[in-house]
Amino acid sequence: MTAAADPLSGTELESLISASRLRLRMHTPFFAALAMFAEVRFSEAVALAATDGRTLLFHPQAYAALPVKQRDALFLHELLHAALLHPVRRGVRDQELFNIAADLVVNGMIAAEGSLQLPDGAIRDERLEHHSVEEIYELLQKRQKRKRPQLPLADLLAAPITTSETAGGSPTHRRQSGRSRSAHTRQDESADQHKQGRDSAVEQQPEMDPADRQELEAHWKQAIQQAQVLLRSQGKGDLPAALQRHLDEIVDPQLDWRSQLWRYLVHTPNDYAGFDRRFIHQGLYLDHLEGESVEVFCCIDTSGSVGEKELSLFLGELKGILSAYPMLRCCLWYADAKCYGPYELIQESELPAPEGGGGTDFRPFFKQVQKTWSREKQAVCVYLTDGFGNFPRQEPELPTLWVVVPGGLENDEFPWGEAVRIHQ
Repeated sequence: MTAAADPLSGTELESLISASRLRLRMHTPFFAALAMFAEVRFSEAVALAATDGRTLLFHPQAYAALPVKQRDALFLHELLHAALLHPVRRGVRDQELFNIAADLVVNGMIAAEGSLQLPDGAIRDERLEHHSVEEIYELLQKRQKRKRPQLPLADLLAAPITTSETAGGSPTHRRQSGRSRSAHTRQDESADQHKQGRDSAVEQQPEMDPADRQELEAHWKQAIQQAQVLLRSQGKGDLPAALQRHLDEIVDPQLDWRSQLWRYLVHTPNDYAGFDRRFIHQGLYLDHLEGESVEVFCCIDTSGSVGEKELSLFLGELKGILSAYPMLRCCLWYADAKCYGPYELIQESELPAPEGGGGTDFRPFFKQVQKTWSREKQAVCVYLTDGFGNFPRQEPELPTLWVVVPGGLENDEFPWGEAVRIHQ
């Protein structure tokens, strides 16, 4: 990329941003409305662009040198990273791999819009980009390293940064608490700049505190909701389904799959006295279960779609539930095109070795449940699977929870029951 010959003034740089906002308004009014909630600053502390989750930072010369469509795409790229909370959702995951997953999500959204041009080298994977960033991360982990997309520029810094001043623009508002930022900058180059003191505009800060993160999440939740209202008020129709799913992760986030599994398995029509205090320290506010026994019919898809990692996580949580609630009676099956079991599980049970390896058919399990259920107790079915298989024509009598592995069938494509994604 060739930098502009002469540095642009602050007014000229602000005009570039204003022009990008106006073009977004013409082509994608939803994104233009979303951009109203982001502060924009210019700084030479980043090689190309960065965001702390609210403020978007751009390198003045590098940004100005981009063709117009690529400049707009870069603006939207950073805006989506911020709005989808990618800087703070990484947690303890591998930095580079999560960076790749996050870029696949936002680049797919930009490409779907159609009027913008992704910069050269931008990574895409149409098979993955409709999944959540966490789910893409899990799927990439399973790939051999040589088959993963190559990250042209680092997009998420390992530590949050704050800006004390900007180049070619207004001074940046400095926040006292640290925030995670994503940045289009090579990590090695950024680290060298810090070590040699070539630019004081970027300083490493501690991890974001919970209150600051909560405030940031509320900020973008409100932004997405207001942008959706504006879109409908202008008669522009609904957003594409794939885009809506990504936004719903922020506006209406799903419970952690473990919490959902625990809540689901201990649920009966009774009213309980309160929460079980044994699990509050884990952030699990589970109803205290007394008296009535519950039957749990659990099946694990062994057609090859469930990996050892998911199997281990699932069975570990299931055994934890059994140890906490001895009144639960659990029968386990393995299934591909056939059903193997049942194996009755108690707290001290050794888990039977998985059986199967053929195609996927959900019907044998539900037939087995019909034969096994005593009909004297409340009961639920829990199925760990990718969701690709033959379903019964009629919805089973018992409620069903589908625990879906990364890359599995979309939640709304299950014909009945409730689906929850499994990822760490």
